[in-house]
Amino acid sequence: MIYRALGEFLILVGSLFLFLAGLGLLRMPDVYNRMQTGTKATTLGALSVIMGVGIYHPQWFFKTAIISLFILLTNPVSSHALARASHNKGIPLAKVSVLDRYAEDKEKGLKEGENDS
Repeated sequence: MIYRALGEFLILVGSLFLFLAGLGLLRMPDVYNRMQTGTKATTLGALSVIMGVGIYHPQWFFKTAIISLFILLTNPVSSHALARASHNKGIPLAKVSVLDRYAEDKEKGLKEGENDS
């Protein structure tokens, strides 16, 4: 009984985070902020929903734990790769963005004679 309630609660919390991630994709000004919003909120939302299902159905828990681990490992890496490719392609930041550390690091590396790869 308690496992069902905990599973339902996690599914509800995960659904809320997934909704907020979708809202953030509509509200954020540029691709980088959207990527950050989408990655963090959807990772937490998906993990909550998947683990909630694993707790709700204990026979699926091992499978949902493996899926959760896969999401934890791949979401940040793919988000980083997409953001870096967008920056290298020259997609501009929003005017409200104040700081671009990646551009500063690239410029500093080029001044020191390093290759950017």
